[in-house]
Amino acid sequence: MLISLEGIDGCGKSTQARLLADHLRAQGRDVVLTREPGGSPGAEEIRRLLVEGAGERWSPETECLLFTAARRDHLERTIRPALKAGRVVVTDRFADSTRIYQGAARGDLRAMVDRLHDLMIGVEPDRTFVIDIEPRTGLARGTARGGSEDRFESLGLAFQERLALGFRALAAEYPGRVRLIDGSGDPDQVAHRIRAAL
Repeated sequence: MLISLEGIDGCGKSTQARLLADHLRAQGRDVVLTREPGGSPGAEEIRRLLVEGAGERWSPETECLLFTAARRDHLERTIRPALKAGRVVVTDRFADSTRIYQGAARGDLRAMVDRLHDLMIGVEPDRTFVIDIEPRTGLARGTARGGSEDRFESLGLAFQERLALGFRALAAEYPGRVRLIDGSGDPDQVAHRIRAAL
């Protein structure tokens, strides 16, 4: 099973991906916890190009190509081998992030994103959890984290608001796969909502 966690910057995806992986392991499942961009050596190299530097470092089109290249390597080297071995893959972001970040919030590129996905990836998660929080809260969390991986946070509150709207619309577009999860409260409360939805 391939499970993805999605949402705006600072929504708690990484924490929830880890908690979900721990929960599934406690049930006796063999779990691979991974992330995008990244999750394989080549994809981690591309990650640095994407998440560091100035906000306008790349055009939305170039970002889309870089994310797709990273995702392809991740799929070939991490996700497919794990699924073939009968493992559960929990990933912090997958293709839906590209659909929303580059396809809707950074540019009107959704058709291009979907064509590239169909051509180069061709896989959707079995279940996607979108952690929904207020954009101002997410931006404050993301900014407080510090570090060098703040390229998308540097695009500001209006960008985070467009992302939130995009992820909510995605949940409505794919009701069979995507579950919108209330991200308010402490991490254990959010984790309980995800487990109940799973």
